Amino acid sequence: MTFGPGVQVDAAAYIHETAQIYGDVAIGAGSSVWINVAMRAECFAIKIGAHTNIQDFTMIHVGASTPTIIGDHCSITHHCTIHGCTIGDNCLIGINATVMDGAVIGDNTIVAGGAFVREGAVVPPNSIVMGVPAQVTKTRNNWIANRLNAFMYEQNAEAYARGEHRVWSDPAGQEAMNKKMNALRKEFASLFGE
Repeated sequence: MTFGPGVQVDAAAYIHETAQIYGDVAIGAGSSVWINVAMRAECFAIKIGAHTNIQDFTMIHVGASTPTIIGDHCSITHHCTIHGCTIGDNCLIGINATVMDGAVIGDNTIVAGGAFVREGAVVPPNSIVMGVPAQVTKTRNNWIANRLNAFMYEQNAEAYARGEHRVWSDPAGQEAMNKKMNALRKEFASLFGE
């Protein structure tokens, strides 16, 4: 891994050795940065919350006049471009999606693979967003699915840190995922009454 000065990584975070991170970047507890991720913050800042995963080949940069802020329990999946935007908590940004300068993605949202979220777009919480340009196609609270995905990546990151690369096929790993799903359903009911 290559870190420039000013990068702050919580001790609990997993950073793959091929990641390149420069400028004013902070990465929260339990978060992971995967293979060939690039982050640059020459001005403003990049802030990544806790328990969030930044997956392989993602590029994160600041905007011309905006920082990049990514919340807790998010999954930024493979080949995404995240550029000077704000992404709320419990979001999943699908493979090869782009989120541009000044865009705001509300909590518990899914941005579908290949979507292009335009500059300044505001996506309400609990949305599913698709298309080029991206449009809200459904309203649904995606809290459980997105939290489970983030948990799976945190579990995987902990395994990679130990040199284990098959935790998702391990019966103990699958049992942990099932327990987490049950816990999330209970927590969801207490939070949202659904």
